[in-house]
Amino acid sequence: MQLGSDILPIENRLAQRDLPKLPTVMHQRWEELLFLHWTFEPQIIAKVLPPSLRVDTFEGKAWIGVVPFSMRNVRPRFLPSVPGISNFPELNLRTYVVDEHGRPGVWFYSLDTPKRLPNWIARTFFHLNYRLARIQIEEKGSLRFYRSELRMETEWDTSQEYKWERVGEPFTAEPGSLDFFLAERYRLFAYNKKKEQLMSGQVHHDPYLLQKVNLECNSKRLFALNGLPEPENSPVSVLASAGVDVQISPMLKVD
Repeated sequence: MQLGSDILPIENRLAQRDLPKLPTVMHQRWEELLFLHWTFEPQIIAKVLPPSLRVDTFEGKAWIGVVPFSMRNVRPRFLPSVPGISNFPELNLRTYVVDEHGRPGVWFYSLDTPKRLPNWIARTFFHLNYRLARIQIEEKGSLRFYRSELRMETEWDTSQEYKWERVGEPFTAEPGSLDFFLAERYRLFAYNKKKEQLMSGQVHHDPYLLQKVNLECNSKRLFALNGLPEPENSPVSVLASAGVDVQISPMLKVD
C-alpha cells in the first residue's frame, strides 16, 4: 500500500464508482486479470492524447499497464451470451488520463483479441484500437500461462508470454493508494477520428478483490508494438484479480 500526492481530489475518483445514470447496453465478466504497471514520464504519454485529455499521474509519474485477462459472457443487454463469440481472451496496453471535467479514466493504446466480430464491433461503435491476435491460455493448478501473438500484415508477430499465480488474501484498494489509482478505473476514453470527437463511456462493477502475484515471466513486446520505448526494469506494480461482473454504458461525445 502506498499513499501519495494526487492531481485530483479523491472525491473525483470515488464518484466514478457510482452506478451510471445512463442505461446499461452490455454485460460481461472480466476474469483472471493480471495488472502489470511501469512508470513513464508524463510528456511521453501526452504526445498521443487528444487535446482535451491530460495525463493522470501518481507522485508525478505517468503509468502504463499491460493487462492480460479473459472476457466471459459478453452480450448486449437484452440478449443471451453466444457460445464461440461471447467468451475470449484479451490483452491490452493502457494508460490513465483526466478530461476537462476532472473525470479520471483509461486511455487504451491497443486491445488484442482472437475474435474478428467483437473486434469489429468495438472498433466501429466504441472507437477503440482492437486488433487481431491468436491467444492461448493454459492453467496448471493456480498457475496461469498466457501467450499472445499479434497478427501483422502477412504473418504473426513474436510471441508474448505471461505466467503468474495469485497469492495471499484478497483485499480492496484503499482510496488514495497506488493500488487504487491503478486498478479502480470506471471510465474509458476513445477518439472518433472521422468526426474529431472525444468519446467517453462508463463501466460499473464492484471494487476489485486484488491479490499479490507470483510472476514467473512477462513480456514487454506490447510497448514496441505501440511505438513506445520498452521499459528496462521489471514492473513497478504487479497485481491480480479473480474477476468482476461488469455493466457497460454507451459511449457518448464529451462536450
